[in-house]
Amino acid sequence: MHQLFSRPLPLFPATRRLARRLPLGLAVLALTALSACSSVRDKLPSVGSVVTPYKIDIVQGNVVTREQAQALRPGMAREQVRDLLGSPLLTSVFHADRWDYVFTFRRQGQPTQSRRLTVFFKDAALERFESDELPSEAEFVASLDSSRKPGKLPPLEATEAQLKAFEASNAVASEASTTPPAVAPATSYPPLEAPGEAK
Repeated sequence: MHQLFSRPLPLFPATRRLARRLPLGLAVLALTALSACSSVRDKLPSVGSVVTPYKIDIVQGNVVTREQAQALRPGMAREQVRDLLGSPLLTSVFHADRWDYVFTFRRQGQPTQSRRLTVFFKDAALERFESDELPSEAEFVASLDSSRKPGKLPPLEATEAQLKAFEASNAVASEASTTPPAVAPATSYPPLEAPGEAK
């Protein structure tokens, strides 16, 4: 029985020719498939051009608007400038009389917004300031919301009716906070140790 399985099986002449040509045929088939893949790849867009990764909006620095810059007056104290513009992004030990307010905003598919405002002090009082062209509050809000159509901004000022409603709700809230809470009656508890057991 061992001899039966150790001998190669006889192949017919057609099978022998096919067995000799099979590697050559597979090689030709593989080359054809690879060349077809390269021509198809040239015709179709790549995955990187169809699917782009999500990039978050990056906001850095202080937002300074035109209205804030117009409120700056020579002679203002450092604290007043800080209250109006916020803490400066850049201060230097070597330039103690200069504050730099820098703002950058990066959003995918839009050009980077970059603005700078520099405030100069003399004897702890505002001397002058230099800035790029600053947007108004409405222009800045419009530049942030890309889905909103231009000219369709929400109102940035409250009407008289809204202010009165706000004052009324504040008055109700302040009355509620000034009313003392109801105090529960005092409860007496028995002592933890009996008077005779103290050591």
